[in-house]
Amino acid sequence: MPQTSFKKISQAIDSQTSEAIQLMKNLVSIKALGPKNYGNGEIEKAEFLQSYLSTIGFSGIQEFPAADPDVKGGIRPNIIARIPGKNKNKTIWIMSHLDVVPEGELSKWDSNPFEAVVRDGKIFGRGTEDNNQGLVSSLIMAKVFLDEKITPEYNLALLFVSDEETGSTFGLDFLVKNHRELFKDDDLYIVPDAGEADGGMIEVAEKSILWLKFKTTGVQVHASLPGKGINAFKAASHLVVALNGLHETFNGVNEVFDPPISTFEPTRKEKNVININTIPGEDIFYMDCRILPRYQLKDVLKKVKNICTNVENEFNVNIEISVEQEEQAAPATSVDAKIVQALKKAIKDVYNINARPRGIGGGTVASIFRKAGLDVAVWSRIDDLAHQPNEYCRIDNLINDAKVFAHVCMQTIV
Repeated sequence: MPQTSFKKISQAIDSQTSEAIQLMKNLVSIKALGPKNYGNGEIEKAEFLQSYLSTIGFSGIQEFPAADPDVKGGIRPNIIARIPGKNKNKTIWIMSHLDVVPEGELSKWDSNPFEAVVRDGKIFGRGTEDNNQGLVSSLIMAKVFLDEKITPEYNLALLFVSDEETGSTFGLDFLVKNHRELFKDDDLYIVPDAGEADGGMIEVAEKSILWLKFKTTGVQVHASLPGKGINAFKAASHLVVALNGLHETFNGVNEVFDPPISTFEPTRKEKNVININTIPGEDIFYMDCRILPRYQLKDVLKKVKNICTNVENEFNVNIEISVEQEEQAAPATSVDAKIVQALKKAIKDVYNINARPRGIGGGTVASIFRKAGLDVAVWSRIDDLAHQPNEYCRIDNLINDAKVFAHVCMQTIV
């Protein structure tokens, strides 16, 4: 792409800064909480968005509502807005989500979380970073294309989904399961819903997630007579140490991830007896496992059960294992995928950073695309304030991310 063409687009995007700030203010003021977060869903935000899309010149707007009796109006909205490209055989998708999370402890906020405040080059408010930054950046980029009558190299589709914060059952998962024909294997997919402060991480892979609860049952007894009981706490403590051996069995290394290994960490511990002179007959703790995609969770669970059996036999206790969360990682996006390479070029030109593809320990909605066999890259430049009090997005990031998206849309990708 000629630098003169991109310079013109960049200047046009810069001129939309006031528009972007006002758009962010409007979006933050709409409390788009799903029913699991004690809200009425995303319909009001979707209605505002559809009006805005029409106002800036979109004509190809499609709606794919998912039925949900737990929200006002009975539907969760999903919207696609398109701009035709020079090459009609491929589409570049930019997906953001409409829902946000609750404000949390209001006392920890310096301002009303649902009234955006501009201060020190930042916009504060719930949802500013997660995920209104990606949403507004993609809209501002598209507005410039429409205003300046710029035709992207390929078709451009902005996808706005519901229910990302509570499982995506009524959002992207619904679309992939019920409207798979929308998404072509040769299309390119960007999800601007994770990133780092310098913009240098392109997320291409996720670890599997396994959360386990361990309940160890022995026999409660007075602490002065340990021989008459079975100390569940002592057995559970040995179990914690024994479970550390999972690192030896699942000892693969993948430098795409940070850390590059599978992790098996004991975390939450429930209270047992409240007094010092009683040996507990029951003990409960939890473990958070983030496992490299090469391993199957069923194999990890099998090893965990073997370890528990050994501890049961040694201490004459009973150990119950409950799976609190189980998410097998989707196949990774190749570090050489076209969307990854396109983003690297764009990030270099806009931010002068050599971005690199990496894997993360957490899960994102991009896994739904990956499980469907579609190459997707997760990227944005953010300070990682999602779900925190005083959440904000930087105005510079809001504008420059729009330039990155525009750059990708103007590239010839082969």
